[in-house]
Amino acid sequence: MNNINILVVEDDLDINNLLCKILIKQGYSIRSAYSGSEAKMCIEQYDFHIILLDLMLPGIEGEEIIRYIRQLKTMPIIVISAKDNQDTKVEVLRLGADDFVSKPFDTNEVLARVEAQLRRYMVFSNSKNKERILMYKDLVLNRDTVEVTLDGNKVLLTAREFCILELLMANPNKVFTKSNLFEKVWNEEFLGDDNTVNVHISNLRSKLSKIQPEVEYIHTVWGIGFKISDRN
Repeated sequence: MNNINILVVEDDLDINNLLCKILIKQGYSIRSAYSGSEAKMCIEQYDFHIILLDLMLPGIEGEEIIRYIRQLKTMPIIVISAKDNQDTKVEVLRLGADDFVSKPFDTNEVLARVEAQLRRYMVFSNSKNKERILMYKDLVLNRDTVEVTLDGNKVLLTAREFCILELLMANPNKVFTKSNLFEKVWNEEFLGDDNTVNVHISNLRSKLSKIQPEVEYIHTVWGIGFKISDRN
């Protein structure tokens, strides 16, 4: 645990201190930022395994911080915010956040979500006894470096986007239902909310199409789910 570095970005001193306290108690190494500008400086200077991010920040807003991170890094981002309407949740997921916790929050839930995100991220980084490089046409996924390239260009994905793509590429002949994807990637029971899976699939397609618009990589099998496309 003491090798896990977490950045807590929260301008409310009491909430920042609370988050740091519960995370330090679990053995994590913590750095705090109290504004978007300070968060950006920390991200430029230090390496983190996960970031807890408020949205309503002085200096630079949280949404802009997500955009900035996704230009550089793939580590998980958990948004913790009082802006908990559905449109905001969808927006931050589209921007590249991996999870969303509404304020006021339960500290045990925050810890569970941090652990789940770290578990997935570390599996991506350190998984053993698997084929290390997955390839489909000009799309390449490297499990060791947690990197994806398309036609030689690096594709910056969130941890969950990476996991979805890895699952599809590792099983090129299998159709995954939304329930399959949710339960394997989020490690939670699927309760029928298609929106979360749809947003991440849409983000993946958008990022791939920006580099290679002529090729469909993720194919929708109508009424069933998704697979790596067999179309040219």
